[in-house]
Amino acid sequence: MKNNNNGCTKKEQLECNYHIIHKLPPGDSPYVRAKYAQLVEKDAEAAIVLFWKAINAGDRVDSALKDMAVVMKQQDRAEEAIEAIKSFRDRCSKQAQESLDNVLIDLYKKCGKLEEQIELLKQKLRMIYQGEVFNGKPTKTARSHGRKFQVTIKQETSRILVLSLFS
Repeated sequence: MKNNNNGCTKKEQLECNYHIIHKLPPGDSPYVRAKYAQLVEKDAEAAIVLFWKAINAGDRVDSALKDMAVVMKQQDRAEEAIEAIKSFRDRCSKQAQESLDNVLIDLYKKCGKLEEQIELLKQKLRMIYQGEVFNGKPTKTARSHGRKFQVTIKQETSRILVLSLFS
């Protein structure tokens, strides 16, 4: 019985609200189950296993690899996360590479791999100077703590230089 404005049943509306409240994507794929384990069950080990399954199944590989690396970092498995990104980043889209680099920078810092971190920061600066960032646009939309905002090339350059100074 459809009984609300968007044509959903009460059960469908509750499921939709549940996903919104817990910031879960809809569905029942390996990636969705991994996010459920991570965010709802707070079971990092189960989440990591499910993120691996998502990557191997080709299910939202960009997000699964990045999210898995973040969970591994939280579990003091940063070295393993670095290897995972290096091994599987070729399965990720071109658009995901910059985000993966940012995760790698954090992982290198956590592991005390300053030379690798600095090299990656230099590479990012070279890409900025060669006009290879933001898909040729002067700004990009970034996210932080659930909020979207615009980042200019100057701001990104400043962020990278500050990271390299305080590494």
